[in-house]
Amino acid sequence: MIPELGHFSLIISLGLSVLLSIYPIWGAQIGNQAMMRSACPLAIGMFLMIGMSFFSLSWAFYINDFTVSYVASNSNSELPWYYRLTAVWGAHEGSLVLWMLIQGGWTVAVGLFSRGMPHESVARVLSVMGMVGVGFLIIIIVTSNPFERTLPYFSVDGRDLNPLLQDPGLIIHPPMLYMGYVGFSVAFAFAIASLMTNRFDMAWARWFRIWTTAAWVFLTLGIALGSWWAYYELGWGGWWFWDPVENAALMPWLIGTALIHSLAVSEKRGIFKAWTVLLAILAFSLSLFGTFLVRSGLLVSVHTFASDPTRALFILAFLAAVIGGSLLLYALRVSAIRTRGNFQLISRENALLANNILLIAALFVVLLGTLLPLVHKQIGLGSVSIGEPFFNLLFTWLAVPFVFLLGIGPLVRWKRGNFTNVKKALIVSGSVSVVVGIGVVWIFADFFMPLAALGAVMCFWIIITQSVEVYQSATDHHHLMTGLQRLGCSHWAMVCGHIGLGVLILGIAMVQHYDIELDVKMTVGDTVEVKGYHFYFVGLRDKEGPNYNGYIADFDIYRRNKLINQLHAEKRFYNVQRSMMTEAAIDRGITRDLYLAMGERLDDDSWAFRIYYKPFIRWIWFGAIIMSIGGLLSMSDKRYRFRQKTKRKLAI
Repeated sequence: MIPELGHFSLIISLGLSVLLSIYPIWGAQIGNQAMMRSACPLAIGMFLMIGMSFFSLSWAFYINDFTVSYVASNSNSELPWYYRLTAVWGAHEGSLVLWMLIQGGWTVAVGLFSRGMPHESVARVLSVMGMVGVGFLIIIIVTSNPFERTLPYFSVDGRDLNPLLQDPGLIIHPPMLYMGYVGFSVAFAFAIASLMTNRFDMAWARWFRIWTTAAWVFLTLGIALGSWWAYYELGWGGWWFWDPVENAALMPWLIGTALIHSLAVSEKRGIFKAWTVLLAILAFSLSLFGTFLVRSGLLVSVHTFASDPTRALFILAFLAAVIGGSLLLYALRVSAIRTRGNFQLISRENALLANNILLIAALFVVLLGTLLPLVHKQIGLGSVSIGEPFFNLLFTWLAVPFVFLLGIGPLVRWKRGNFTNVKKALIVSGSVSVVVGIGVVWIFADFFMPLAALGAVMCFWIIITQSVEVYQSATDHHHLMTGLQRLGCSHWAMVCGHIGLGVLILGIAMVQHYDIELDVKMTVGDTVEVKGYHFYFVGLRDKEGPNYNGYIADFDIYRRNKLINQLHAEKRFYNVQRSMMTEAAIDRGITRDLYLAMGERLDDDSWAFRIYYKPFIRWIWFGAIIMSIGGLLSMSDKRYRFRQKTKRKLAI
């Protein structure tokens, strides 16, 4: 009965979504206040019905209701309860329900926190989000119903959750990533609403910016969590592999980064409006494109969901309707979005525009590297592989000018800058960056790698130029301490965002060029030395889990004859799935990780192990966290705490 209730809730939610997509926007068109005010109640009703459906599916997993086909395919009675609940979004059907739950949550949030906006503005934005909901709910109900029964026959037990997903990472990574993906639907809705009414003023850009920043923060954290999850779970010590599905998450992040910078220019100077609207459309379009890639069956990846052609065609049709319809509307109405303002060649506007262009170039690199092998194979030219060297090479050459402009941009003024005024600061910053960057590589590495030194120099170039900019801004008209206190949250957000990127670049540069990988054969009592650390194989013991059995290899780690840690690597055999999994053991440190993965038992009763030394790898995730803190600081700026008078002026 509960699954039928969940299915019925989905149908009611679809009906409310249809009303939300038509009724309020019609009211905005004819000026009917009652119809416009219905937008928020309809959004709340849609969200509650989706929530009821999600709860019903979660309950079916919790009680092991194997009469539901989706539960039987992705759960098992021996699976721990917390993994049974997270298995709800462990495959295609449930992940779409989670997507719609988050979509409904964003829609309600816009409705509740936009009460000060004109009713016609809220009505249009929520109606566009309702249209997105209609598309996804049709896909779920018609092709991907998670409540389909197996009755009158049903399994005594389920086929279990994919062992790769039986990890705490599944609990937090997909919801966080979806919060970012779906959050860009708010930016998309604002962009479409602006095209409908030919209005895009600076106050509107300010409101638009906070929602876009929120989505960008979630997506940044989601990608970082995915990188961290893959690092410790897959057993091969990699943090990023340029997997096509990883690329599908990176593409909207690149566009989103360009969008929040373009919005900053639109808010401050009232320019780049048409460009900003286009970026908002592309950000959500790429989120949908990633959804299609994951579920189309075109890609072979550990991240993809198995899917049939019918589902792929439905998603492709929805993708074509959203992208084609929005770009057509953009082409017809963009000329009405007027931009007034001028700026000189040397100005902050031009620095931001140049970096936007470099971000778009990076997007095309990722898009080309992801799609070219698929197209090449589909047109009958055979298989072609585009791997890590292609992406690393092109991203390196794009990153150098990007980081250079990132350091210059905050130092020059809006509208008209003067290179003479910043020449001394740039020369000093550049010199110090080179010395400190090379010094860091010299101290922490056994040999010199030019590209690693370049990454370190880029990191300190960002940090030092940002420090100079903060000093100049603080001492412009005030004493240093007084000036620092007067800097707003948005200013500190910029500083955190840029410094976080610098920290991330240093982590990437060091781990890419100085990591050590060693495959060894060991028996109990053997010792292996890696980078001054001695790995002593203490012993082997059995382990029995709730739905698996396996072995644990115990190691003592010594440095200079001193015990620094004990590691416990695991090899698990999942009984239902009949698959073997590796659980890596990691000794974490600020400047390095020691990573141990257990391989196969060999013929002479010895074991294969893989040992990694990963320098500065945690700086990659530290950098992402610092960038996310910058986004949160931007959202907390007092300029976004709209007073009622300001809200009345906000119109689309």
